[in-house]
Amino acid sequence: MNSVISADGTPIAYERSGGQGPPIILTAPALGDRTTMRALAAHLARYTTVINYDRRGRGDSGDPGAYTVAGEIGDLAALIAEAGGQAALYGHSSGAALALHAAAAGLPVTGLVLHEPPFAQDGDGAAARRIAADVAALLAQGRRAEAITSFLTPTGLPAELVARMSVDPAALANAHTLPHDPFEVLSEESRGGRTPEEQARRVGVPALVVCGGAGPPWMIETGQRIAEAMPKGRLLLLPGEGHIVPAEVLGPVLARFAATLPGT
Repeated sequence: MNSVISADGTPIAYERSGGQGPPIILTAPALGDRTTMRALAAHLARYTTVINYDRRGRGDSGDPGAYTVAGEIGDLAALIAEAGGQAALYGHSSGAALALHAAAAGLPVTGLVLHEPPFAQDGDGAAARRIAADVAALLAQGRRAEAITSFLTPTGLPAELVARMSVDPAALANAHTLPHDPFEVLSEESRGGRTPEEQARRVGVPALVVCGGAGPPWMIETGQRIAEAMPKGRLLLLPGEGHIVPAEVLGPVLARFAATLPGT
């Protein structure tokens, strides 16, 4: 394990693997940390350099207390600098929204992979705010498993996956971060009032939006809109896959994309 200091002084823990080829940074989803991404990192390291990190407040990274999306963008900026000054970004679920924030903010990103960014369908975010309030209330009572269930059930994920996540040790350890990830990361306020599509139009690097072909239709529709908004974006559907894709399936997809980027 290594660490880098973010702009606000927060230490960010990461693992570096591979070493052949330009770097790609893996950004975990809500409830995830670098252990969540290790199988993918191990597969992808066969092809290129991989930076797998703990987002702030999780795992071995520091927790500054007050949360801002800008702070997390600063974490990615520090990791990119540590990686040599430029890197591609991969983000899964709400991690994809964070990666989009970073690319739209102008960080030196060579390419972008957004894996099922879960932007809400209702424009005013009313449903998301209701769920966020329920999750916060459960967490305040120490009911982490129930908070995870309350967060995941409305997404349309299979009931068996929701049940498994509600007792997963890593998810339970990271449940305290739910009020800001995904809810703050996905919020309209975090985008300065812009829609996700308007934010995506600011991303000029090669970009791939990945969706599982067996996932909820709204997720695929969201991915299509984001891909079409990015000047160099395209959508890739993985037939038969859901929201969680095995590393042996996803790894080659990322490797092929990385091989097309500048510096390869």
